[in-house]
Amino acid sequence: MDYLQIQDGALDVKSITNGWFDKFKRQNYGAIITFVGVVRDECDIEGLSFDIYEPILKSWFDMWQEKAGNQDAVILMAHSLGDVPLHESSFLAGVCSPQRKVALKLIEDFVEDFKASAPIWKYDMRDGRRMWIEKRGKNLKHSGILS
Repeated sequence: MDYLQIQDGALDVKSITNGWFDKFKRQNYGAIITFVGVVRDECDIEGLSFDIYEPILKSWFDMWQEKAGNQDAVILMAHSLGDVPLHESSFLAGVCSPQRKVALKLIEDFVEDFKASAPIWKYDMRDGRRMWIEKRGKNLKHSGILS
């Protein structure tokens, strides 16, 4: 099983999360926690569109996998590439851990760091076109000419 999945378009939440559950339910984890990110209907958008820089994403994810492994846990993630319509999922995260407190802490920290650090850029979809929204833009840690 690939712990990091990137898929074109909206994610099939049931298939992915059920796959995670089926894979890990017999591995003696006491907690299997998932987070489902859904594209909200706001700002008169039709959906969101995503670009991903996969080499940096994989490195960032591997760092989190190591952090989880040090606590006998596993991190899981799926993210959309390209266009995702309203009310569909573009981001799934999961944590499997022997103890719920570890899983709850890891999922919170992972999702917050994902929002701050993952090399994924989102665009609003309007009139069938991707539109960069400056206020949604972010600089990655340690990027840029003066880093």
